[in-house]
Amino acid sequence: MEQLVGRATELDRFDAVLANLGRPGAVSAVDISGEPGIGKSRLLTEACARARRAGFTVLRGRATEYEQHVPFQVFTDALADAESETDATVTLAAADPGAVPHRDGRGSDGGAAARFGPRHAIRALLARLGDPGVVLALDDLHWADPASHELVDHLVRHPPRGRVLLIVARRARQTPTSLTAALTRGIDTGAVLHLPLDPLAERESIQALAGDLPPARAGQLYAASEGNPLYLHALLHAYRSGAPLGGVDIHDDITGPAGVPSGLAALLLDELTGLTPPQRRLVEAVAVLGDQATTGMLTLVTDTPAGTVEEHTDVLAARDILRPGPGDRWAPRHPLVRALVYENTSPVRRADLHRRAARELDHRGAPAAERAHHVERSLTGWDPEAAAVLSEASEQLASTAPATTAHLLDVVLEHLPRTPEHTRRRGELTLARARALGVSGALSESRDLLHLLIEGVGRSHPDLRAEAVAQYAVMERHLGHSPEATALLRQELSRTPGPTIAQDVSLRLALGMSALLTASYPEARTDVARAVDIARADGNTPAEAAALALAALGEAYEGHTAAATGFADAARALTDALTDPDLTESSEALVWLAWAETLLERYADAERHITRGLDIARRGGQLQLLPHLLTNRAFVCLHTCRLPAALEAAEEAEAIARAAGSGDLLGFTLAIKTLVLLIGGPLGDGSALATGEEAVAALTGSTGWWAALAWCMLGHAAFVNGDPYRAQEAIVAAGGGPELPLLQPSIRPGQLDTLVGTALATGDPAKAGRWAAQAAREAKRLGLGGQRAGALQAEATVAEHHGDTDRAVRLLDAATQEYARCGQTLWEAYCLLRAAPLVKRAGRRRAAVAMWQRAHRIAADGGARLLLDLAELTRPQIMADTAELPAELADLTPRELDIAGLVAEGLSNQAIAARLHLSPRTVETHLSSVYRKASLPSRSALAVLMTRSGLTTYG
Repeated sequence: MEQLVGRATELDRFDAVLANLGRPGAVSAVDISGEPGIGKSRLLTEACARARRAGFTVLRGRATEYEQHVPFQVFTDALADAESETDATVTLAAADPGAVPHRDGRGSDGGAAARFGPRHAIRALLARLGDPGVVLALDDLHWADPASHELVDHLVRHPPRGRVLLIVARRARQTPTSLTAALTRGIDTGAVLHLPLDPLAERESIQALAGDLPPARAGQLYAASEGNPLYLHALLHAYRSGAPLGGVDIHDDITGPAGVPSGLAALLLDELTGLTPPQRRLVEAVAVLGDQATTGMLTLVTDTPAGTVEEHTDVLAARDILRPGPGDRWAPRHPLVRALVYENTSPVRRADLHRRAARELDHRGAPAAERAHHVERSLTGWDPEAAAVLSEASEQLASTAPATTAHLLDVVLEHLPRTPEHTRRRGELTLARARALGVSGALSESRDLLHLLIEGVGRSHPDLRAEAVAQYAVMERHLGHSPEATALLRQELSRTPGPTIAQDVSLRLALGMSALLTASYPEARTDVARAVDIARADGNTPAEAAALALAALGEAYEGHTAAATGFADAARALTDALTDPDLTESSEALVWLAWAETLLERYADAERHITRGLDIARRGGQLQLLPHLLTNRAFVCLHTCRLPAALEAAEEAEAIARAAGSGDLLGFTLAIKTLVLLIGGPLGDGSALATGEEAVAALTGSTGWWAALAWCMLGHAAFVNGDPYRAQEAIVAAGGGPELPLLQPSIRPGQLDTLVGTALATGDPAKAGRWAAQAAREAKRLGLGGQRAGALQAEATVAEHHGDTDRAVRLLDAATQEYARCGQTLWEAYCLLRAAPLVKRAGRRRAAVAMWQRAHRIAADGGARLLLDLAELTRPQIMADTAELPAELADLTPRELDIAGLVAEGLSNQAIAARLHLSPRTVETHLSSVYRKASLPSRSALAVLMTRSGLTTYG
């Protein structure tokens, strides 16, 4: 093993992470990044050694360049070190149906339960190994497959319980954007420690590695290496072995297939010139086989006796060309050495070695998913048997690794002859590949492929065309481009012969969702109703549940609350009775149902269905659903005042949308994030405004629901940031005019409330009055508590402007109660903050303090920084001449405090009811709540507490 030079600072930081592991808020992942050869693997090795000395279980795996489409390969490699064979086997079977053989030699059957749980299985295993501690170290993560990247993202966002540390090493420039975003989010939240590696210092490098050389020559070699340890080792080896170095400039601009400078490649390959032909062939076999380069496999694929293989590997290990690994595996000493050997092996020999490996795995009963890598790399032309293996593997991996499925199908399509007898098969494979691309998040690529299928193979195969059109519409609505999809859907439904029953339902649901995005749901209402009827008659419960959920969402958008409620109730009854596997093919039903419930202010139901939808989508690899579910979660968490959770969901949705390459989808996620940043950030912070501007820019040229939402959110951000003119302009533009005719009825009252504020700020009270009146009419028609509260706030704003404090207080009090009843905790707090100064002005000092304290507590508990700042601005006014409430009374609402004060004055329930214009029954209910919150046994105890606290005077 090479000597570790430098890196003292990095190791000190790692030691600190290890010491604090498992504590609240501590780092749970370490990200080591740098250029090739800079020492990432060596630092990772030292970190693992320190962890072992500290008593940790260390699981180490390495992703490999030539197995980038082998699902979970890096985790399979790491878990080979697990002490518990049972745990490791169970976890690997869940992660990859081809990873673990049965004891009888057959591969895992990849059943639904096994294939749906890789994240939970790995996380659960790490949690079980987390006492006294476990370190999962993943090297060369940039080469890992997409499914492994998603699993790393999951572990960063949801660290396993206990003392579990994830360490990754990667090349920053070769890391996929989605993984970089996941690690960056972790860095921002403090969950990830980033350790970027710089070149080594000249003095310590020469002292440690070249102390025997003349100083001038050592300095020359160091300068040529530019402080890169691998390059310096190669130069020193060449120099000491007498190899010609020429000008020792290995950092030329010419790079080979392995991605390293040609000068360095020549130096590294020079080590192989002294090998005998059999030894050279063995090194080539190791490079081809990768993780499967065991002595037994090397014996079979090279036709070399086991004893001879052992002799050669002993020699190669002594020369540090090969190194032994766990499970009798061999590997070149560095991934770059493997890459150079692989690329310099003749193509014919490479293909033959891969073919032999695939054949041997087949003899051992390995499933297609395990053989696919070697089958793919052995292909030199059309081979029906090989294509069958790749197709079977793509089916096995469709749930857990859709990106790999898409790649394998692409390989088959590339070699499939373009002859008439293969036309239908090409269409079937193209459709399957488009589905895989869609669920893996490559929405634009999926849509474009489907368009080619519709215009090509689909012309002669109507059934394939109908399926492609339905799938095309799905991609279009996830991307936000619906008009063309709508035309295609209508055309497909009108064809003769018509689509099958299942296709008919799918096409009509696609029409409904496309209409929602273009704010034209009434045009598709009959199609959605027809989809419900067809699915019900066909006995297809998942499809019926999806159609009902879409109907609920459509009616909720249109403001038809009663109809939406009926559809939501029916959809919920069917959906909750279905198993997760039943819902996997109709998982959009959960997206539609959760959004409908959100608009109907059923937040607990919505969150339950969001959580279930996310679980199914992540287990099934359906990335296209995640942005919609995550933005919904962000929206619900915002209203219920859980701002950190809202921001986490919004940022994850944004990252997926960016990776998907859809401007419309990105604009939608950023619109929701704008509101989250606005409430979660401090007063005067401009990040929400900047995000709102980016959302609008991303949706440039788009019309419909998402674009309108983005403009509205930009308007809110502008208003809070002190620009009422821009705010008014943005919201009115989004709504198509002052009365907002183009906005969905379900969101008009909230937008009108903001417009009232902009009108007063710009000196137009008449316009404010008209908008407040319209908000009241719209809210009455909707019949929803949160919408009524928004309208009441708008009316209160106008009343306050006209100096009618009593009316403003009554309206805000009613709004507060509406917000509390419907669960919109955030807006309850905001309403309390608005009312508290007015209540204080009206002489009800204690009630004002109670309002302020409750609002402050809600905002503090929920991370609503904007409300906290607003509370601090009013603190001097509220607290002047008034002491804060004692702890026993801190949880009382203003109304409860009023009643408690009147009890202390000796009033009966009947008298209190008359004083406050309440019913006696309501007074009794409030008193029961007071006794419970204050932990008081009786009316007399309450009077004593109020008297002792100096609260005997009403107000």
